[in-house]
Amino acid sequence: MARHWIVTGVSTGLGRAIALHAAQNGDSVTGTVRKNEQIAEFEALVPGKTFGVMADVRNKESLQRLVDTVLEQFGRIDVLVNNAGYGLVGAMEELSEAELRDQMEVNFFGPIFLSQLVLPSMRANRNGHIFNVSSIAGLNGTAALGMYNASKFALEGFSEGLRLETKSLGIQVTIVEPGPFRTLWAGGGLVHAQSNIPDYEPVTQQLRSRLANVDGNQPGDPAKAAALIFEVALTEKAPLRLLLGKPGYQVVEAKIQRMSEELAAWKFKGEATDFTD
Repeated sequence: MARHWIVTGVSTGLGRAIALHAAQNGDSVTGTVRKNEQIAEFEALVPGKTFGVMADVRNKESLQRLVDTVLEQFGRIDVLVNNAGYGLVGAMEELSEAELRDQMEVNFFGPIFLSQLVLPSMRANRNGHIFNVSSIAGLNGTAALGMYNASKFALEGFSEGLRLETKSLGIQVTIVEPGPFRTLWAGGGLVHAQSNIPDYEPVTQQLRSRLANVDGNQPGDPAKAAALIFEVALTEKAPLRLLLGKPGYQVVEAKIQRMSEELAAWKFKGEATDFTD
């Protein structure tokens, strides 16, 4: 039976690729956009299968209208992909309260609220799959991306808990962790801190230069990632984590090695902090 998907952030990048692949393979997709003129463009991708809706993941009322519209039109939500998000570049001390809060609103609270809103329908059907698009930045910290790291680390913790809560209800949860993919994330999609503290320039400028050099040349192919996500959505026992791209595996495997070595080095002293009686 054909399924219906909600995918946030389908104007470009991975969200667009996921929506296109699902629609081309028989499912229907409601995708969220931020500009009214993007609706017609999205609906023309696969006419009769792709449906655009204006929504702001920062606004719970906007997300409620999205879910209400989908349930009224299609009667069910089978797959949710919380994809919308952005990167925030800046040293932690440079970031304003507004910049900090907006990063969490988009990358963390938006996925939580939308998941809450689709869960009643999924519970009623005892079926559903929620994909939360994180990043290798949700597993490994980077200088000048600390707040982006924080938003994705939080998303991963939320997803792990949600998976345990819903596994007996026929609902699966998968964290998608892309490495560098050829999207707008490292280019026009980035937001930069408004403040600048000279002491941090060596690290912030190094990151900005690295991202500028890789932009448009990332090894990750969004179409291939979309195909794999679609395959996982058909799997009865989906993985908790879906790491995408060779660079991502290299980064995460190196971190696991560092963690193992550090745990071993401090295990004796750490365990000794228990009561001895």
